[in-house]
Amino acid sequence: MKFLLVVVGLALAVAAEEKIFSDYHEEIGIPEAARIKFAEEAQDFDGSRITGGSAASLGSHPHLGGLVITLTDGRQSVCGSSLLSNTRAVTAAHCWRHGRTQARQFTVVLGSIRLFSGGVRVNTNNVQMHASYNERTLHNDVAVIVMPHVTFTANIQRINLASGTNNYVGTWATAAGFGRTADNVGISSSQALRHVNLQVITNAVCANTFGSSIVISSTLCTATRNGQSTCGGDSGGPLAIGRGTSGTLIGITSFGSAAGCTRGFPAAFARVTSFNAWIRARL
Repeated sequence: MKFLLVVVGLALAVAAEEKIFSDYHEEIGIPEAARIKFAEEAQDFDGSRITGGSAASLGSHPHLGGLVITLTDGRQSVCGSSLLSNTRAVTAAHCWRHGRTQARQFTVVLGSIRLFSGGVRVNTNNVQMHASYNERTLHNDVAVIVMPHVTFTANIQRINLASGTNNYVGTWATAAGFGRTADNVGISSSQALRHVNLQVITNAVCANTFGSSIVISSTLCTATRNGQSTCGGDSGGPLAIGRGTSGTLIGITSFGSAAGCTRGFPAAFARVTSFNAWIRARL
């Protein structure tokens, strides 16, 4: 009987782990692209996205590159990225390929608070994914974008890569992106770049939500108190400390709970210190 109770307890513990998305573009990116584009064309533009955050002014995150993604079937999806040099940016690997869906082109949008208009826009199909990227667990969820040369301006700047052994637990960092502001928002919801300050938590705490098979040493997680978090459409975007050229990228937005981004579950990122050497080898 004791053995049976232990087995049942383990089963419940496994069942309690929050699921992550299984096909980013189908579940999140494609509907977000349609919604963002509709909102911009309707000029309903008083600021939205990232849950619980605030509107970001032009130039407040000069390293952020929005991604308008053209899929192999012609549909559009969306993600974010971080500019590392005049010709390189970094994003999440799942923005290029995930589940049944494959991208064929990224349009990198720099120096803009809108995603489908304005700013400097460069097209590329040269995306180098980590060789050990796992689509199911989102381990090694990192990719380098190789793109035509862009000129730095006040609103377009590179960001530094975190290095060393700092795990940043307790540190407050800023996430930025064009993703949705809440679960189940309507298609006419207003749209603009937003940002939010989030506090890094231990991987052990994060694993209590997603499980130790998902949260590994190269994962970095933040708490989502008071409904503040990254959300659908923010994938690939930056989690950074500092500002401008003195800023440091510590995380690449990777995943959250499939149940939604306003329910208090942690947000997860690819830990940049774990991928520093891999990224630098491609700069």
